[in-house]
Amino acid sequence: MNRPPPHGLLRRRSVLRALGVAALRLGVPAAVLLATPQARAVAEPELATFDVSRDEDGVFLNYAVGFDLARSVDDALLKSVPLFFVAEAEIFRDRWYWRDRRVAHATRVWKIFYQPLTSTFRVTTVGGLSQNYPTRAEAIGSISRNGHWKIAETGQIEEGSRHYVEFS
Repeated sequence: MNRPPPHGLLRRRSVLRALGVAALRLGVPAAVLLATPQARAVAEPELATFDVSRDEDGVFLNYAVGFDLARSVDDALLKSVPLFFVAEAEIFRDRWYWRDRRVAHATRVWKIFYQPLTSTFRVTTVGGLSQNYPTRAEAIGSISRNGHWKIAETGQIEEGSRHYVEFS
């Protein structure tokens, strides 16, 4: 008799399948992400600072995130496997009669990879700007904080309405 797998097993398979698809998109093999228990034992990222400001030029976000890479991910980085990091901010207008309306969306993407010939870590943004760093800590530090990131234009925010920011 074919019985469906227990609920926990089904959820685990779907999570593994989702991680496999996401990992293939990012260029990191899923086996690297799931091979060791240390990959799952890494602490969650911690938001150290978060500040939203508004002036006549628009809405700006300042943040600092503290995080550590899992040992298996760090090993992959040292083997020149590129890692991608994404920061995403959305501004919503609060509405009591319907779902909150998204009025602005901003995304930043960074790629970090190790260059073994020069023993440097290269951080590249989607726009094509890149910078070399002598240590992994400096490369990770460069993407873990961002100041004065414009996430919305002045005209996108309605006067007298309540708005909030979702950041990931």
